[in-house]
Amino acid sequence: MFADLVAKNRSFRRFYQEPPVVLSELESYVAVARIASSGGNLQALKFKLSADPETNAKVFPALRWAGYLKDWAPAANERPTGYILILRDNEVTTNFLIDHGIAAEVIRLAAIEKGVGSCIIGSIDRVKLRAALEIPARYEILIVVALGRPSEKVVLEDLQGDDVKYWRDQAGVLHVPKRALNDLIVK
Repeated sequence: MFADLVAKNRSFRRFYQEPPVVLSELESYVAVARIASSGGNLQALKFKLSADPETNAKVFPALRWAGYLKDWAPAANERPTGYILILRDNEVTTNFLIDHGIAAEVIRLAAIEKGVGSCIIGSIDRVKLRAALEIPARYEILIVVALGRPSEKVVLEDLQGDDVKYWRDQAGVLHVPKRALNDLIVK
């Protein structure tokens, strides 16, 4: 059932290093995103893939990991083994369309279906990342999807009060509060 796939598709921030994600896997996820909807059918997105340790080591320091988990980032043995940078080709359009959100979620769903977890990261040192990967100026860095085989457990729970902050318990389980359906539907 599709709802089960969506529930399984959490924002994972800790990953096993073996087996690593390989380039052909990343390409297969982009192949699915390529056929997703695109604003005005402009297809302005481009994708920079990284599945080798050397390039991954250049991507990781440009990312900020978990706003609610202060001063935290994955340890060296928990880092993603692949990244997909979602870029906008400014020679196609400079409009800030929603395409990158659609593409990122399609990529994540394609990945989790194969047992690969992910996390969308928007908190990026774009100047540092552009320089490290020598990304031409025509491409705007929109978001990064970090991928790997998840090594953490993520539990959804009902929101208590108004505190939406995710948190880790003593066992390292990540708890993610979600609003009730009745609280989301405007009548």
